Amino acid sequence: MGKVGKVVFIGAGPGDPELITVKAMNYIKRADVILYAGSLVNPETINKWARPDAEVINTADLTLEEIVDVMIRRAREGKLVARLKSGDPSIYGALIEEVWAVEDAGIEYEIVPGITAAVAAAAVLGIELTLPKLVQTVIITRESARVPMEGSLKDFAPFVMRGAVLAIYTAVHLIDKVVKELREVGVPDDMPVAVVYKATWPEQKVVRGTLGDIADKVKRERIVKDSVIIIGKSANPTLFKNIIRSSVYDPTHSHSYRPRKVPADGA
Repeated sequence: MGKVGKVVFIGAGPGDPELITVKAMNYIKRADVILYAGSLVNPETINKWARPDAEVINTADLTLEEIVDVMIRRAREGKLVARLKSGDPSIYGALIEEVWAVEDAGIEYEIVPGITAAVAAAAVLGIELTLPKLVQTVIITRESARVPMEGSLKDFAPFVMRGAVLAIYTAVHLIDKVVKELREVGVPDDMPVAVVYKATWPEQKVVRGTLGDIADKVKRERIVKDSVIIIGKSANPTLFKNIIRSSVYDPTHSHSYRPRKVPADGA
């Protein structure tokens, strides 16, 4: 038997082809076979970095079994197989089933992380998901009308009033349900909310509002997919400018790299 190849699961990032790691780019440049979900991964990422002779397969209409079959067969032919996942493979990446199949086949694999949509959305919004003194917990979750899940949005929504921010995936088409469930657990209508559609893509859209008006604003923009909903104080940090101050860089706060700096007036 000849040399067995390798499968590399690559986080292709949120959309902008340049928002991949150097390691990811180098693997894409070297790959003999590239599998990507055309419904999620920007094809420009492949057009920009892939070899002209690489075998490129859009997996949007394939099943798990069909995808795995291609990866294993090509790896057994001694080829380097790049499996591109949108964002980061470890967050809603439908990753683990493919990893198990490759492991069971005795094929070497590697996972290269990428930028997930929540982080890209924060960058587009110009915000920090965590805020000193106010928000120290980020909850990445999703909403669904068809796929069974353990727990629900209502289980996590109360934490918005206890120092957390929610980053909700695959839910913008259910925006009315999201708003209803948050209201049911006591999240007030003035809670800041932001929706980012296709963050970092040329056609990205940003909708800012509150729990009370975000549904109408999203509908006016006709956004029904490919979005992240950010709910919590982080979505509009300017409301809390008088509170936010990082202790790390506060002169009155000491740490292992810098002693407390007392102002000249001794206060």
